[in-house]
Amino acid sequence: MDSGDDPDASDGQRKKKRYHRHTPRQIQHLEAVFKECPHPDEKQRMQLSRDLGLEPRQIKFWFQNRRTQMKAQHERADNCALRAENDKIRCENIAIREALKNVICPTCGGPPVTEDSYFDEQKLRLENSRLKEELDRVSSMASRYLGRPMTQLPPVQPMPNSSLDLSVGGFGGPALGPSLDLDLLTGSSSAAPFPFPTAVSDIEKPIMANMATNALEELIRLVQTDEPLWIKPGGDRREVLNLETYDRIFPKLGHRFKSPDIRTEASRDSGLVFMNTVALVDLFMDSSKWAEFFPTIVSKARTLEVLVTGMAGTRSGSLLLMYEEMQVLSPVVPTREFCFLRYCQQIEQGSWAIADVSVDLSRENQFAPPSRSRRLPSGCLIQEMPNGYSKVTWVEHMEIEEKTPVHRLYRDLVDSGEAFGAQRWLATLQRMCERFACLMATGASSRELGGVIPSHEGRRSMMKLSQRMINNFCASLSASNGNRWTTLSGLNDVGVRVTVHKSTNLGQPNGVVLSAATSIWLPMSSERVFSFFKDEHTRAQWDVLSSGNSVQEVARIVNGSHPGNCISLLRALNASQNNMLILQESCTDASGSLVVYAPIDLPAINIVMSGEDPSYIPLLPSGFTILPDGRPGGGGGATTSSNPMGGSSGSLITVAFQILVSSLPSAKLNVESVTTVNNLISTTVQQIKAALNCPSG
Repeated sequence: MDSGDDPDASDGQRKKKRYHRHTPRQIQHLEAVFKECPHPDEKQRMQLSRDLGLEPRQIKFWFQNRRTQMKAQHERADNCALRAENDKIRCENIAIREALKNVICPTCGGPPVTEDSYFDEQKLRLENSRLKEELDRVSSMASRYLGRPMTQLPPVQPMPNSSLDLSVGGFGGPALGPSLDLDLLTGSSSAAPFPFPTAVSDIEKPIMANMATNALEELIRLVQTDEPLWIKPGGDRREVLNLETYDRIFPKLGHRFKSPDIRTEASRDSGLVFMNTVALVDLFMDSSKWAEFFPTIVSKARTLEVLVTGMAGTRSGSLLLMYEEMQVLSPVVPTREFCFLRYCQQIEQGSWAIADVSVDLSRENQFAPPSRSRRLPSGCLIQEMPNGYSKVTWVEHMEIEEKTPVHRLYRDLVDSGEAFGAQRWLATLQRMCERFACLMATGASSRELGGVIPSHEGRRSMMKLSQRMINNFCASLSASNGNRWTTLSGLNDVGVRVTVHKSTNLGQPNGVVLSAATSIWLPMSSERVFSFFKDEHTRAQWDVLSSGNSVQEVARIVNGSHPGNCISLLRALNASQNNMLILQESCTDASGSLVVYAPIDLPAINIVMSGEDPSYIPLLPSGFTILPDGRPGGGGGATTSSNPMGGSSGSLITVAFQILVSSLPSAKLNVESVTTVNNLISTTVQQIKAALNCPSG
């Protein structure tokens, strides 16, 4: 060997000699640090180097190798789980196909005869098309992990229900009563499975964190800046964003879609709510509570991933990836879907900011709905006030692409920004906080209860049952893709719209339920229409099922400052229905009103009044939604305490019924049921117009 090669060989030997394995103590210490911080910065690596007697490069390489090892372990576990589920479902499908070959008609002994109506066939075709698109999208993603094509995937399991518990300091102190545990509506927004995968890569997380930080900064500026950024074009208290000024102040963040199909909605409102800041922040950062608290606006909500947890056991610093579907309570107004980041930060003692901003996720992840609609920096600034109150300043800012046009009946309401604006959110929040404050109250007069409900526990049970009734009613009106409506001919240009679902949920009658609704415009104020519907003395004028008999209110629970916000127990003055009562809740705020009711028998009422859990009592609610029409010039639009819905020129009324078609979940919808509900709604609308002296055209 050349003598010149010797130095190289000796150098290699020296390098080999310097290599050594980490000691068990070093590995144990590194593993402990890795659990807390998988990505240490240079300062942390230098400190570990000094503590363990290792070189900084050794520390750096160890963490890189450990992260790679952890990622490989997770991928192997995911692959095994997907293969097992795929094989399981393939076997189940084979068994089902074999079983179907042997199906016979119980009447004639031959193959089953299908007599599906045109309505059933069209609905199934649309549903199959949607499911096929979702399956193809999810399968293409899963094949990346399995390394081979995947034709079948396991169904996404529903997330577990969580109760709405706002009692921890919720209304001025913890001594106001036990926790609020209102039932989640099974099958509603908070329980339906979410069809998209929810994994965010390590590369995306810092990008999202930066987006959230910028959104929070912008939100604070939007809250703290007045004119000329915010203007009042209608002369009332409504504030809308001056887009020219906004683009000058936020030139980098205001990347607008320059398209005639995209329009901007931006509004701001502020007011006091009867709930302290800690409970409000918890409400905003829990998607299940969020959906339950806003059933009239939120039809679906999900926390897709917790990207950052709060600091020191609080919500401050929390960053969530969320999905939300918003609605107007009419089947003719399309819902709005957003995948967005929600970032919570405590600014100072007693002051919190919660910012939302849409996130553009990659096509590989397939999170986002196929729309260019997005939520620009929006949210709330919450400031603690005395006596359990909070001041909330709400900002809504979004760019909307309407793929499905809004029916002309609701066009003014939607285009004005009132349908999804800050005023609607804040008014609903104020009313719901009052409602839950009443639920927590420990005392009530016998006059309020009509001397019928004997205890505070009975009162709470009645309010919980009524809240579930409201949630069910709102869910039944959703115009989301999973709730497809078919239009029947007749009545008006909206027509009676119907949809059907099979109910096996707790708290609903088992079987096939037909939902039917229509919307009409009336040339009178929303306040007048609301008073007409909630008045027990005028009920016989519109209630077709009462056969002209009047009703008597036997109990009332007031649940808000407005006299129209109450829960009533009504008794029909009809000898043939002595065993049946009507549970009704009416509520009104600056954004609109609801009157919802459901029949309930005496044994069920006795269970509720005794304070027992009402979760098992089946309800099938019907009712009315009342919204201002959004048209200008009908009285100035001013909102006052005596007229909470303002002075629009008219009202938009949605009439909705739910009917149990059959107690067998396997039953098919028949033409007779559709005809019956069509006649029921048509007659109801005609009687409403006649009672209010409105033209019947």
